[in-house]
Amino acid sequence: MFFKLLPLIFLLGIVAIALEDVIRVNKTAIALFMCVALWGILMIDAQAISADNGQAAAIIAAGQEPSKASADMFIRNSLQEHLGNVCETLFFVMCSMLLINIVDKHGGFEAVTRHVKTNNKRSLLWFFCISSFFFSALLDNLAAAIVLIAILGKLVPDKTDRLKYACMIIISCNAGGSWSPIGDVTTLLLWTNGRISVAHQVLHLFVPALINMLLPLIAAHFFLFKNKVTLRETRSIVESDDYFRLIPAAHRHFIFWLGVSSLVLIPVYQIAFGIPPFIGILIGVVILWLYTDLMYKNLHTIQEREKLSIVRLLPDVDLTTILYFLGILMAVGALETSGVLASFGKDLSALTSNSSLISFMIGLTSSLVDNVALVAAVMGMYDISSIAGSPFVADGSFWTFLSYCAVTGGSLLIIGSATGVTVMGLEKISFGYYLKRFSLLALLGYIGGAATYLLLFLK
Repeated sequence: MFFKLLPLIFLLGIVAIALEDVIRVNKTAIALFMCVALWGILMIDAQAISADNGQAAAIIAAGQEPSKASADMFIRNSLQEHLGNVCETLFFVMCSMLLINIVDKHGGFEAVTRHVKTNNKRSLLWFFCISSFFFSALLDNLAAAIVLIAILGKLVPDKTDRLKYACMIIISCNAGGSWSPIGDVTTLLLWTNGRISVAHQVLHLFVPALINMLLPLIAAHFFLFKNKVTLRETRSIVESDDYFRLIPAAHRHFIFWLGVSSLVLIPVYQIAFGIPPFIGILIGVVILWLYTDLMYKNLHTIQEREKLSIVRLLPDVDLTTILYFLGILMAVGALETSGVLASFGKDLSALTSNSSLISFMIGLTSSLVDNVALVAAVMGMYDISSIAGSPFVADGSFWTFLSYCAVTGGSLLIIGSATGVTVMGLEKISFGYYLKRFSLLALLGYIGGAATYLLLFLK
């Protein structure tokens, strides 16, 4: 009985988040309630749920009826494991926000915006989308989105236009993240677990990902910006900051490149030394912190320095978004622990034996459920096959297409990816706004890219 409540509570929570503007309950409160409710049910009735769930029972007692003690221990261990994994993600997101805020407050992004010459709305749309596509492949889609949203805020003061650009950045960043092994957490999982190689992924997914970005971009070019009204000048607004004059231009440029380099080096640290991403981003924060403190020590008095010190910037981190991540990711972890995700995967396999269709459906599901948990569950369902010609071999069609679908499918809804959720918090975009104006554009790109992959590589 309780086992059946888990997916129901999660689905009702997702609906409530979608109707946030109607029910007037903040999405973070709903996400945290989902987390508390799902894990609470698992803890209260762990033995019955474990007995009803074959996967959990197998883990606990090798297929035997689990005792109450072993069931409780399994749930508690799973809670700690998921909390550890989620905290790594949260620290990464939080430190990314802090790092970007450091660069922003010290004039780094203003220095870059001076090099953007066009004020034409449509030209700027192409600039942001193409930059998002390649920047997300170089860094990852979340870090790329944070950087570009910060630059967007300097160039586009109009709220209506800025929301349109921000939503297109989400679609473009997810498209760019799908063709790079370090472009998204899911592609990193597939790469580090031997499902797909770097050269194979780039060769097979670059063109489908490009189509995924171009189709919504072309549609937005004609339908979202129907005129060519130029953007009003914003540089005077930036320079009106009381403390902006304290930072010389050379320092602003250096801080920008120091911040971007810190983000670029995160996957390098992980590949070369096995350093997890949240430690990599902390390295960047520390370097920027030391540099800015030393810079202000040499430039200004203690009183002036304290006004722009990083200690003063720490409260600006968006804790609402962080807590929303905590609620959503821990709720997904509860579903994974209970075996709901694995059961869903088995249902997909029973429904069809077509591996490409399974990947496509997983991509659609990732618009609602965290794609990292989905891909992790799929990797647990399907081992790497040793049979030549099988879609499940390393670099097989299943894993390749899954890399595309799991990442870009998250663009269908704004809550479907870490990129979307982060931008949602940064720009205060409602679920309904994105659903009405951009979900169809994202679906157009998703289907177009998928069709391109199938036509090019599946005979």
